[in-house]
Amino acid sequence: MAVLSTLAWVMGDLASGFVYKHPLTPYWNGLMLLILYLAVAFLLSAFQKAHYHLEETVQQRTAALQEEIAGRKRLEKAKIQAERLATVGTMAAQVAHEIRNPLGSISLNLDLLQREFNKLASPSAAASAEGLSLLTDIREEIQRIKRVIEDYLKFARLPRLQTRPLSLNELLEEKLAFMAGEFQKAKVHLRTAYDPELANVNADGEQLWQAVLNLIRNSLEAMPAGGELTVGTWHQNGQAQLRITDKGEGMSEEQLLHVFTPFFTTKPGGTGLGLTLVQQIAIEHGGHVECDSRIGKGATFTIYLPLAEKN
Repeated sequence: MAVLSTLAWVMGDLASGFVYKHPLTPYWNGLMLLILYLAVAFLLSAFQKAHYHLEETVQQRTAALQEEIAGRKRLEKAKIQAERLATVGTMAAQVAHEIRNPLGSISLNLDLLQREFNKLASPSAAASAEGLSLLTDIREEIQRIKRVIEDYLKFARLPRLQTRPLSLNELLEEKLAFMAGEFQKAKVHLRTAYDPELANVNADGEQLWQAVLNLIRNSLEAMPAGGELTVGTWHQNGQAQLRITDKGEGMSEEQLLHVFTPFFTTKPGGTGLGLTLVQQIAIEHGGHVECDSRIGKGATFTIYLPLAEKN
């Protein structure tokens, strides 16, 4: 456009019949005009590029801000839930403690009572066999109550964190090595994928491993006939990610909505506190845990933890 405008101006000037003192003056004027047009075009192009760059920067920062807001909402929601659970836990822990003692006494008396039944029972005594069966059923129910109480007290009385700079890769390598026999017995093949560039996190190694162990055992129970389990680490956006993926039965969308709800369980003998404990440990480390699953496609649990600040 600058060149065309200059040519039009020069041709119009020459056609006007105006005589300049120097014959090259019209061409010199045209050159100056061309330079002016090109300068304007360059400035407009630079302005356009700056405008596009500004729009792109705004979009990126808006997306980052939305992600940060979503993350804060998740943390706020988890914090509120943790505060509610802490309030309920303070009241219920004492009740659970008081129940545990008489249950132990009842279990002991059932053992003594069964010994007496065994002494009095004869091989053909149907009544004695029925009595022994009832004792066994009572003992199993008491053991189930005791498991619920033990899991609840473990959750309600989570010890104070003893954090230190910790390598997730080294922690997993060390702990998983001791589970080789358990994986072999469950016919589960373990795959690991560790991020070699993952920085340390400030964490309580024992509590963090307790959370990972709960997730691993859930995965083993989800694969009763065996399968493949993947444990890996990643880092992204200043966070460490510890991911556990199985190829088990998976969960429905409705189950996913309640997966971290206390006392919600899909297992016949489960207490519904294992995943709640995992979530609580992640929150106390300044992170959170997420689950992705589909029926028949397995499940993936990801624990997000903030990376340790570099000195």
